[in-house]
Amino acid sequence: MGARPGNVSVPLRALMNRIQDYALIGDCHSMALVGKDGSVDWACFPRFDSPSVFARVLDAERGGFFRICPVDEFQFRRSYIEATNVLVSEFETQTGILELHDLMPVGAFDSDRPAHVKTFNSILRRLVCRSGELRVRVTLAPRFEYGSFTPRLRSTSELTMEVVGGADALWVSATVPLKAGQESSDTVLALRAGDDEYMEVSWSDSFVERAPGEHPSRPDLERRYAETVGFWQEWSRRGLQMELMQSHLRRSALVLKALTYAPTGAVVAAPTTSLPEEIGGERNWDYRYTWIRDTTLTLISMLVLGYRPEADAFRQWLRRTSSGRAQDLQIMYGIDGRRSLPEIELSHLRGHRDSKPVRIGNGAVKQLQLDAYGSILQAVYVYARAGGTLTGTNWEFLRGLANIVVERWEKPDQGIWEIRDEPRHFIHSKLLCWVALDRALRIARERNLEGPTDVWDRERDRLFQYLTQDCARHGWFPQAVDRPEHADASCLLVPAMGLLPPNHPLVLETIARIRKDLERDGLVYRYLSTDGLRGHEGGFLLCSFWLLDALIHSRQLDQAEALLERLLKLENDVGLYAEEAVPESGEHLGNFPQAFTHMALITSLAHLHAARNGALPPEGEAYDFAEFALKYMRGPK
Repeated sequence: MGARPGNVSVPLRALMNRIQDYALIGDCHSMALVGKDGSVDWACFPRFDSPSVFARVLDAERGGFFRICPVDEFQFRRSYIEATNVLVSEFETQTGILELHDLMPVGAFDSDRPAHVKTFNSILRRLVCRSGELRVRVTLAPRFEYGSFTPRLRSTSELTMEVVGGADALWVSATVPLKAGQESSDTVLALRAGDDEYMEVSWSDSFVERAPGEHPSRPDLERRYAETVGFWQEWSRRGLQMELMQSHLRRSALVLKALTYAPTGAVVAAPTTSLPEEIGGERNWDYRYTWIRDTTLTLISMLVLGYRPEADAFRQWLRRTSSGRAQDLQIMYGIDGRRSLPEIELSHLRGHRDSKPVRIGNGAVKQLQLDAYGSILQAVYVYARAGGTLTGTNWEFLRGLANIVVERWEKPDQGIWEIRDEPRHFIHSKLLCWVALDRALRIARERNLEGPTDVWDRERDRLFQYLTQDCARHGWFPQAVDRPEHADASCLLVPAMGLLPPNHPLVLETIARIRKDLERDGLVYRYLSTDGLRGHEGGFLLCSFWLLDALIHSRQLDQAEALLERLLKLENDVGLYAEEAVPESGEHLGNFPQAFTHMALITSLAHLHAARNGALPPEGEAYDFAEFALKYMRGPK
């Protein structure tokens, strides 16, 4: 299975899973987290944003879990089967070796519908005794609706079980007998070399009835396993290949695909809620929704790797979700296009390592964030450059967005970081307003489309003057015009969006100031100014990759290489990243795994590959980093 070296001795009773101790499995409808103790500690069915059935990651006592691991102390290592999201954990005891294969089954890859994914709404676990013999404990303790109650467990045959409560039901199918207790199923299996067993837990609405004969048989489970491995490997094969750190690119691409809700093409920012940005703090948010900003950047990275069907699916989702007036655009939506995402605190859960509150929904949904308009127009511009189609209806909507920017760009807003404080004149927001008008003008002129281009031209020029004179009057780009003393990592995007050349004095001074004020051991904080919340957060990994891009394109390649080496060391043992990390220890913080981080890794590696090959644009030229990466990756190597 190609497991990574470095076994870890784990006394079972002493283990407590941290954020970086988890690995993902997913089916492009939902996702589950599997800890180093073989415990599924987070899973929602049937969708990413559904109530959880396992939530031990948020409360060790009430959350619920599904754990499989040896009874005795073990050494542990794990990896994914090559080019898949199928996880293999190896537990070695003094008497034997167990391989635990974890996956969320999907149907075979359909080349006619490459973005389509058939789901079984289930978690499939395969137990293979590779050598010797050992005792394995299987504990199934679901707690529906975010651990708010204990469902009823009932054996329906020697190999099947029913778990029912509220609106949910789980159907357990196994090739070995399991025992149903009142609140959980707890079974100890004796396995010997050559034993190969399966257990599947599948979800349905509680009103569904399923007889034992309707459960999948061993051949059914074996076929689902094989088809899932085949699906991921075939999907991976279709992406562009790049010799620079191909394993990192593939893992990040697989994460982004797993974060995509296949029925609509929407991409969640992360599959979890309330994993803390500070252990014991209040910065805990629900990320199981689709942010316009996050998704457009994610899909740019997928385009860079050649995955056009995913971009086409997102275009369709955006077209349907945002149909109507452009002025009604929100910064985020539910994965099905829902606009209402009320924020609720779940007071019965203790939170990950006592980090309260646990929240579902997200109150930032109604904030004014001016960068959303530029994010869409930037993504559509790059999408069109990749050969994507643009209909008259699409243009009508995009034209409306550009007109809104003309009306609103002089307003303060909550900005990219969604501060829960008084609005400010964030420089990043103004930058993306400039991007919105610039890309609208380019699209209109290149495709001969109608629009008030003279107005856009005028306001784009006003924005350029505002950004380069008023905003940068102290010789660099700070967080906001009304906060000139504070640095903000989002200003690293000034060259990335093509406003100024990467080696422009204002850009170089901004890089230097951000490194001085916000960088700690290679990790970059978003900002250190007040934001209306108590406490602090970790280094923001996306911002560290933005710094990496800025260093690459400004030809500071030795420093870029050193920073990349530092960032790659922060991935967990199976190549996954959270949102943030503690600079001193590298401990992961925030929701996990994070689309933003994996997206940034992909594009940064493309930039570095170009730099190593001497393929960067001429010095002194302003250009769009994403457009450059797309052209470079699609061109001859």
